[in-house]
Amino acid sequence: MPGAPLEGVRVLDFSRVLAGPYCTMVLADLGAEVIKIERPGAGDETRSWGPPFAGGEATYYLSVNRGKRSVALDLADARARPAVQALAAGADVAIENFRTGVADRLGIGYEALRVLRPDIVYCSITGYGSGREPAGRAGYDFTVQAESGLMSITGEPDGAPMKVGVALLDVLCGIHAATGIVAALRARERTGEGRRIEVSLLDSALAGLVNVAQAALATGSEAGRYGNAHPSIVPYEPFETADGWIAVAAANDSLWGALCAACDRPDLAGDERFAGNPGRVAHREELVAELARTFAAQGADEWLVRLEAHGVPAGKIRGVGEAFAAARDAGRPATVTVSHPTAGELSLPASPIWVEPSGAAAAPLPPPLLGEHTREVLGELGLDADELIGAGVAAGPAEHKAAR
Repeated sequence: MPGAPLEGVRVLDFSRVLAGPYCTMVLADLGAEVIKIERPGAGDETRSWGPPFAGGEATYYLSVNRGKRSVALDLADARARPAVQALAAGADVAIENFRTGVADRLGIGYEALRVLRPDIVYCSITGYGSGREPAGRAGYDFTVQAESGLMSITGEPDGAPMKVGVALLDVLCGIHAATGIVAALRARERTGEGRRIEVSLLDSALAGLVNVAQAALATGSEAGRYGNAHPSIVPYEPFETADGWIAVAAANDSLWGALCAACDRPDLAGDERFAGNPGRVAHREELVAELARTFAAQGADEWLVRLEAHGVPAGKIRGVGEAFAAARDAGRPATVTVSHPTAGELSLPASPIWVEPSGAAAAPLPPPLLGEHTREVLGELGLDADELIGAGVAAGPAEHKAAR
């Protein structure tokens, strides 16, 4: 991607599922060349995580693998080792998310790869951190949401603990990993030395609790569940209107006054109980009940116009498809269209990072078929693909179709 910030950076991606692939997709969006290593015949587990499918590919897989090339290698097959070593010798970055110790057993651990590329930046994504006991625990977003406390603060106050509706911790972990990799590449420019980075789902989750975590640490009290409300700000929650729901965020006293003006409720503005945020929190139930009656009197669009006119942050609660359409209609699309070999013209969520000036706005490579680029990449390394195919190495997309 000419002119992009990470142009010329080659990433060797041994990861699969979500956190690692999300990280490498972020790097690809910024211009890095990403080579995705997958198991012959099966590939990344998310290729089978459907329905829904598009062109024989699970939409889950499609969501986090744009901008990459796929090479099918059996890392446990010694015959594939020359290809792995050649790839590692030319890589600036390697990333893996195996259980602790597995990468070393496969010969792709940090110590093994730094022999081939002394200044390599090596990133391990783990579930719970390699230094924690018991060692080698498998970690998935759902289980870490449970163990990190996130589920305990999500859901209705009198309801069951609830997971977030998307694998948010995987995404956070992927972003943290990408940030650490970019920082290590910057340090390498100064020192000429590589780095080993580790990012865990649990640490990303705990850090992502931010103000809730700080309150628990400072007070020694467990956080509760507030449903869609905020534990420390009132009003900061959804309200049902005459024809739909809106979210209202009056996050300070000035916005509270503006909200009262937008609602034509001078009585609330003049009520001493609600004059400051601590009072509004203390009298949450009474205040929310008053606002609920007010908002129910008119439709969502009318309320949004009135709130916008008074500078009060508010938004309609939309469906996912509706949200992408609204972003497009507002003048800045949130999707990118690629030409996929089996799915045809395919819309994907776009990178949220806009970099100007650069070529970063160019359409990325579509998510690859399994082994789609094996011959191409091996040829670039000066290896004879015909000699290696079948010896722990596979080429696609024929194998991909057979696996389907």
